[in-house]
Amino acid sequence: MSVRRSDVAARRFNREMSDRMRRVNESVRQVLAEALPELKDPRIGLVTVTGVDTTTDLRHATVFVSVLGSMRKRRATMTGLEAAHGLLQARLARQLRMKRTPQLSFEYDPSVERGVRMTRLIDELAPDDHEPDDG
Repeated sequence: MSVRRSDVAARRFNREMSDRMRRVNESVRQVLAEALPELKDPRIGLVTVTGVDTTTDLRHATVFVSVLGSMRKRRATMTGLEAAHGLLQARLARQLRMKRTPQLSFEYDPSVERGVRMTRLIDELAPDDHEPDDG
């Protein structure tokens, strides 16, 4: 069975495209991570940008964030981030030379919270390492 030339070219294009999108996502994540602490909105608490998923046409980017604090603080922070999306998009446009500046939307990422909860559960179930051995 032979592999057609167009199949090889298509696979190489898709790999290059995903590498390109990975670089775009990381660049957007880095710029936003630097910009968030500078926002003056009192609703925005301690936020970590955990990831970015930009569409291949660069029109939209979903920004995944983790927020430290209660459910109420999380809601307030998400509202503040949505309100600041224009300011953040302008910063992206200034710092990144892209064909288009993506429309930002923010989504809460529960993975950090889940990880902290799992660590607590493991710590509760694991024997205390500070107890002396009976032997």
